Amino acid sequence: MSDITKGRGRRNAKLASLPIGMAGRAAAGFGKRIAGGDKDEINQEMMARAAEQMFAVLGELKGGAMKVGQALSVMEAAVPDEFGEPFRDALTKLQAQAPPMPARRVHQVLDQQLGTRWRDRFTEFDDSPAASASVGQVHRGVWHDGRPVAIKVQYPGADVALQADLKTLSRMTGVMQRMSPGTDVRSMMDELIERTSEELDYQGEAANQRAFATAFDGDPDFMVPRVVASSPKVMVSEWVVGTPLSQIIADGDRDQRNRAAALLATFEVSSPSRVGLLHGDPHPGNFQVLDDGRLAVFDFGAVGRYPGGLPPAIGPILRLARDRQYDALREEMVREGFILRSREDRITPADLEAYLKAYVDPLYSESFHFTRKWLQHAAGKATDVRGDVYRTSRNLNVPKEYVMVFRVLAGCVGIAAQLDAEAPYRRIMEEWVPGLGD
Repeated sequence: MSDITKGRGRRNAKLASLPIGMAGRAAAGFGKRIAGGDKDEINQEMMARAAEQMFAVLGELKGGAMKVGQALSVMEAAVPDEFGEPFRDALTKLQAQAPPMPARRVHQVLDQQLGTRWRDRFTEFDDSPAASASVGQVHRGVWHDGRPVAIKVQYPGADVALQADLKTLSRMTGVMQRMSPGTDVRSMMDELIERTSEELDYQGEAANQRAFATAFDGDPDFMVPRVVASSPKVMVSEWVVGTPLSQIIADGDRDQRNRAAALLATFEVSSPSRVGLLHGDPHPGNFQVLDDGRLAVFDFGAVGRYPGGLPPAIGPILRLARDRQYDALREEMVREGFILRSREDRITPADLEAYLKAYVDPLYSESFHFTRKWLQHAAGKATDVRGDVYRTSRNLNVPKEYVMVFRVLAGCVGIAAQLDAEAPYRRIMEEWVPGLGD
């Protein structure tokens, strides 16, 4: 039995401990408040402990647990400041770190995938992983022709673990929603479950990466590593040395932050037109800034397929919202299926204006300053169960072909807020989203 699948009972017990532990802390906090403790201090202590437990478990278990943690990390800027630090620390670790797979297991996977003489393909291979991700880890090596390469090796049993974890975690969306305001956790979980098989197919990922590398070959702003070799569970690509985006978030200067946010948004919204594919995993661990200023992009396991470019309704919807034509917008959203006809009487133009604020604010001016405070305010409204914005969200429908697009757009906004960046978001969107610049 593989390392990642053995002890299924232990895995499920750890995952199940999350809501139980949070419920226990809530009860303890209630007792402290009755005894006269300060409410804010108690809440902050509870959130800190919840964050520590939640992300320690997600990181340790790899599989779907870590995948969910990485997806949530994109919106960590939406967490209120008084609760944010524990989440921020844990989420940053999840973006590129996990307990390593033993070298003997790595060699076994390479034997199975590349043949028992796989060492002949490399002049060097480092047994210690350079990075870990949700379903695999990366080793550094030198290909037989002298090129430095990154060897991505999938954890044995990752397929079973990923499916089991996502199924278990899907029952905890309520808890995760409270911990990650601004994220539609239910839609995110549904999408992750649906794309499980794609995430596990490294040959499919290699084909995606080759398409991106070809489309962006020679681009002055972007770099996608070329694929050297691939199999279902192993992928070899060019080794890239740059500054991780998480480091730019932590201590980059103003110019670095602004440029990184602009490049990230440009890459994501332009790729359907340039490649016919949408890079679907925009968390900081998948980006580096090279010495020449280009943005290097990694991890093409999750992609949206848009051979004709972005879905055509996105531009008109954003344009009508930008121009504050909310009556016409409501009609467009009913026509495109974002508002079901059975519920159209429950949503007014004013409801749409309030709901779309976070998406449309950056389009009102030539340059927009993305801040944590702004995102926290927008996300807080979206998750306040007593508010009109939350009620509106419950009556909206996102057609299947738009789910990844809006998640990626929200991810770009979330990372821009982490960067505290000012970027020409309106120009970028008008250039690459058909129907928006009309």
